[in-house]
Amino acid sequence: MSNSASDLESAFFDAPALIPYVVAGDPGIEETKEYVRALVRGGADVIELGLPFSEPIADGATIQNAIQRALSGGMTPDDYLELVSELDVDVPVVCMTYYNLIYQYGGREAQRASERSSGGTPRDEEGVEGFVSAAADAGVSGLIVPDLPVEESGPLRLACDEYGLDLVFIIAPTTTDARKRRISERASGFVYVQARMGTTGAQADVSGDTHDSLARLDGSDLPKAVGFGVSEGEHAREIVSAGADGVVVGSALVDIVASGENVAERLESKAAELKSGAREGEQEIPEPERTSN
Repeated sequence: MSNSASDLESAFFDAPALIPYVVAGDPGIEETKEYVRALVRGGADVIELGLPFSEPIADGATIQNAIQRALSGGMTPDDYLELVSELDVDVPVVCMTYYNLIYQYGGREAQRASERSSGGTPRDEEGVEGFVSAAADAGVSGLIVPDLPVEESGPLRLACDEYGLDLVFIIAPTTTDARKRRISERASGFVYVQARMGTTGAQADVSGDTHDSLARLDGSDLPKAVGFGVSEGEHAREIVSAGADGVVVGSALVDIVASGENVAERLESKAAELKSGAREGEQEIPEPERTSN
């Protein structure tokens, strides 16, 4: 991995980063483009754009339903990559999806190439390289793959290094210190801190696990963004004041999309609320104490 900051990591430099999530193709491609533009107008620093997969094990009912709507509308990986390439926004785009989809997509091209050259079976790194290469060409800045254990991430990490993509890992409240160290060795862009156990979904409060998880990551070389349950500006304020470098918000936004009512306007307003809360939280962080000579 390069020692220089990527576009994704740089998004955290000036202020706490707002990372909104929506599902590509929910309810359609053109609507997704409109919604992404609205979120950026509202203050988004990174867009987490979900690539629909039929078995989204990390997602709660709200996002599962959005994924089903997108799949029912015909969204495919190729459509997704074309959508990303046509986004006219100046913030990084992170693809959130599942490993089997990445492997299958890359495996198609790897198998064809392998058969043409030697008739053999593609290696694991070849199986993911096709997707990573296509994602880089489309303008994707990084990947979040929640069902990929860090111990099995070598081939994808190598492919991301080859094509200049960040690979973001999720650290849960139950992640052991030993596993956290392995994640720190493989992660780039930022660390996704899971605020609470379970699947995604909007919540009424900030879990106490959030503060503990952030404390365990003191000294991390990468920015820390907290997600799972964040839905209000007050949540963003509390999370950033506790030491986070950004917040990830999904279900609260997907609910707005599902409503079908003034969606772009409401997404922009919600993003502005969340960004304002994050900035307020930054102002509450105590100044480091100066030591006397």
